[in-house]
Amino acid sequence: MKWFVPGRLEVLGKHTDYVGGRSLLAAVDRGITIELTDSDEPGVVASSTAVEGEQKLTPGVDPQLPKGHWANYVQAVVDRLHLNFGDLLPARIVIDSDLPLASGMSSSSALVVAVSLALIDQNGFRKREEWKANVHDDIDLAGYMATMENGLTFGTLEGLRGVGTFGGSEDHTAMLCCHPGQLTEFTFCPIVEGDSVDLPEDLSFVVAVSGVLAEKTGDALEHYNSLSLNARELAELWNDATGSEHATVADALSSDEDALEGLRAVAAHDERLTKRLNAFITESEVAIPRAVEALRAGDLEAFGKAADLSHRNADEVLGNQIPETNALQALARELGATASAGFGAGFGGSVWALVPTAEAEEFGDRWLAAYLAEYPQWEDTASIVVTRPGGPARRL
Repeated sequence: MKWFVPGRLEVLGKHTDYVGGRSLLAAVDRGITIELTDSDEPGVVASSTAVEGEQKLTPGVDPQLPKGHWANYVQAVVDRLHLNFGDLLPARIVIDSDLPLASGMSSSSALVVAVSLALIDQNGFRKREEWKANVHDDIDLAGYMATMENGLTFGTLEGLRGVGTFGGSEDHTAMLCCHPGQLTEFTFCPIVEGDSVDLPEDLSFVVAVSGVLAEKTGDALEHYNSLSLNARELAELWNDATGSEHATVADALSSDEDALEGLRAVAAHDERLTKRLNAFITESEVAIPRAVEALRAGDLEAFGKAADLSHRNADEVLGNQIPETNALQALARELGATASAGFGAGFGGSVWALVPTAEAEEFGDRWLAAYLAEYPQWEDTASIVVTRPGGPARRL
């Protein structure tokens, strides 16, 4: 059997999902393809066309691979499905991808989703009572697959160590629930699908891969996880101060018209928490609503300003941009892009620019050349991808 799972484009929504906020998302028209065949060997044997060799993975057995290795994501899926549903049938998996690695289009989550879908189908887990009790639709499925990475429990499906990231379900939701030709707004914790807006056919996204790998390891992993932990701490402080039991900052904000003022007071003693709160408010409550309203109205200038605000907020307040991604965003606007912003986990990765489809390839060439004139050290790893919103994950 074969499954295709697209990468995702986070148009806006930097570190908002696990806080219960908004994201504006698209599935892209490239991704990961998984081919699964039954095997006579016990366990799951996985190989990738991008690298030589293969990995034999056994539930509950640490493969002793470096952090960030692609097979660790496969292992996390194998371990979690085994914990929740019991023994897995032996399988051989071949992984192919046309997503740039560590580019911000979430090749790692696409791998998790693809392996999960293939193994779930092979083993008939959708027919099991414990599946039916917890996973009712693709929204639930996205939430469950997110917990394979962050290690949390989903309903009655017990959690297990994930892959070391404390992220949310934005990536998995985009891959399973977005629509061809459209950008879709979601809110999270729980996942709720909002409005979708058409992206005019005469516009495309040009993605510039900076060449700086957005690896979730080392200092980058620590900084990435600190953004999640700071958000949790804010919610806990609010609950302590008010006697409430809100799970996220977004829950707290929606509980009372004076909640924002109260949250600012709770965070006032700590600059770190104040910045985290401000970053969330600007992205989820200001930039994204403005962007969606602008797209509905066909006001591309206003959409560009909302994207500028999002990128500036990520750099100056959230603190997850680097000189290369800032340069790419500024260059895109200087070269005439309708809108541009960095996206993904940050600390490397990519920047998108919205441009006329007919000019996309030529724009990408000029954009990359201008970038490499400033950062020639990334000539071997920087690249350009032209894409439009594609369909969700599907069995081939």
